[in-house]
Amino acid sequence: MRVRFKCLIVALVAAVALSSIAFAQTQQRPPAGSAPAQFDPHDLTGVWQREGDRGINPVVPEMTAEGLKKFNANKPSYGRPLGAPLNGEHIGRVRAVPPAQGNSLVGDCNPPGVPRLYFEPEPVEFIQAPDKLLQFFSWTRAIREVWTDGRSFPKDVDALQPTWYGYNIGKWEGDTFVVDSLGYDERSWLDHFGYPHSADMRMQERFRRTGPDTMEMVLTINDPAIYKTTWVSQKNIFKRVKREELTLNGWYGFLEGICAPIDEGDFNSRVRNPAGGVNR
Repeated sequence: MRVRFKCLIVALVAAVALSSIAFAQTQQRPPAGSAPAQFDPHDLTGVWQREGDRGINPVVPEMTAEGLKKFNANKPSYGRPLGAPLNGEHIGRVRAVPPAQGNSLVGDCNPPGVPRLYFEPEPVEFIQAPDKLLQFFSWTRAIREVWTDGRSFPKDVDALQPTWYGYNIGKWEGDTFVVDSLGYDERSWLDHFGYPHSADMRMQERFRRTGPDTMEMVLTINDPAIYKTTWVSQKNIFKRVKREELTLNGWYGFLEGICAPIDEGDFNSRVRNPAGGVNR
């Protein structure tokens, strides 16, 4: 795929400076050589980069018949090649095909959705406001709203329009920020390995600051139509991205990591498809 730029956007800085105070108090870091830096565990503001591979967990729950049907219909291009020895791995991590032969929706610039977007090797900015937390993803420049205004999900959740990024409600449980969500479009994949979900999936994310520059997150997928038990992710570690790492030629900010169909179509016809032996 094309090289993506990494830089943090300057827009919204003023709004963040004002609104984050109401959501969580930010503390200044002491100079180098002084006592260990202190941090507010309720302050998630900043740009974070997740570490690890592009999957939820190599240990996969048993799937239902419907789950297996959807799983087998997905043809990812991430992981070890199809036909390679399993070596104890779940088949989902050993079935990659050339992108031109796959059927991931993102190959045509459709939204990856969450949680898949977390597994991109790109940063995400957390912006805290009095009534919500915004997640601004570098790749695709997607905005996800996590509401913290005390609302509840509608009683008739089936009447909600399916979304790529969910209907999200956040709250604090001690020093852990808990996000419950539902209403996902079942066409998206959970991760790059092509694991499916249904329209009835419910997801929970638990974020916890573990240091001035570190944060952990654990996902729990509850989708009885696809998996016979809940699926709990590995512990995902996020590191704070330094300003100098996101500055290019003096410009500090996310540049446009957008999948534009007009560009992607040209790339696919010139590079992706010929490389995969597909003439289209």
